[in-house]
Amino acid sequence: MIVTALIVAAGSGSRLGGDVPKQFQRIGAKSVLAHAVDALASHPRVNQVRVVIGKGQEALAREALGQREVGELIVGGVERSDSVCAGLTAVEGDVILVHDAARPFCPPDVIDRLLDAFAGHDAAVPVLAVADTLARSDGKLGEAIDRRNAVRVQTPQAFRLDALRRAYASWAGEAPTDEATVARASGIDVVAVEGDVMLDKLTTAADWARAEFFQEARMISRTGMGFDVHAFAGPGPIMLGGIEVPHDKGLAGHSDADVALHSITDALLGAAALGDIGAHFPPSDPQWKGAASEVFLAHAADLVRREGGIIDCVDCTIICEAPKVNPYREVMRSRIAEILDISLSCVSVKATTTEKLGFAGRGEGMAAQAVATIRMERQQ
Repeated sequence: MIVTALIVAAGSGSRLGGDVPKQFQRIGAKSVLAHAVDALASHPRVNQVRVVIGKGQEALAREALGQREVGELIVGGVERSDSVCAGLTAVEGDVILVHDAARPFCPPDVIDRLLDAFAGHDAAVPVLAVADTLARSDGKLGEAIDRRNAVRVQTPQAFRLDALRRAYASWAGEAPTDEATVARASGIDVVAVEGDVMLDKLTTAADWARAEFFQEARMISRTGMGFDVHAFAGPGPIMLGGIEVPHDKGLAGHSDADVALHSITDALLGAAALGDIGAHFPPSDPQWKGAASEVFLAHAADLVRREGGIIDCVDCTIICEAPKVNPYREVMRSRIAEILDISLSCVSVKATTTEKLGFAGRGEGMAAQAVATIRMERQQ
């Protein structure tokens, strides 16, 4: 059974407000759309994920998705149903999961319940019982509505792909609010499975605050360490902490030999368990000869964010007898913060000597060690 997830992300998000539609705004380190894609793409029973966007939203969608594999973006229409129909035309497979991008946190158990339902049904949707009292209102509270058989219908909604295509082809009513309505109108029995409160849609500012709180709870702090050393060779100046520092000697290295940026780069890569600087920028590769180390650091920060990480702070200690670091400390902090795109208050630069001991004490070179703290989603 080939399962395709179709994420509908073509809305304007006007009820939530803001200059950018809600599906492209960030919760934690990732966009709402990226959260939705990751939740479905990571499920072992989902074979592919496709995304429907609104006209003119291509750039926003690509930025929000990063490097995620979703195939060619599908351009939808004015109504949600128009966007779903565009998606149905563009996708392939046996079963389709139609999901709202504005429901970023889809528990894997819900997907399992939906797909398990296909043992005896052609369609399934997640629902939750209504706990509150229901009543009619026109400004004044009216008569109560029996809630015993009432449910809240969520997404993703699962259908045999061909059956849903036929259902939409025969639909003659006003724009439907979901696919279950279309399926039932065409005679398809839609089975209800247990939903999850995590699938509640982001509509109001209170919904957004709740989602941010949940995302914070999913993240854990991780720490990485980095160390680098370079010998003095040739004339100065040197690159240190992303800036040029006057010195009578230079530093030997394949790149610009910035020990501070190299150590921070390794600390970030270590915190995210993404290898080390040599794996990403091998000294044997001629393209990195004389390269600016800020390229390495920016790349590490980008990798952390692609993994959904947030950089909380970096702390670097430079070890040398000379040059003196203190006159340049604040400029270094500012440059590192700029490269990492984090607050200056999250960057620490310190310096120490080895009391004339070892290679640094003899003035043969300099070293740096760094610690980086990031937050990432807890891995199962």
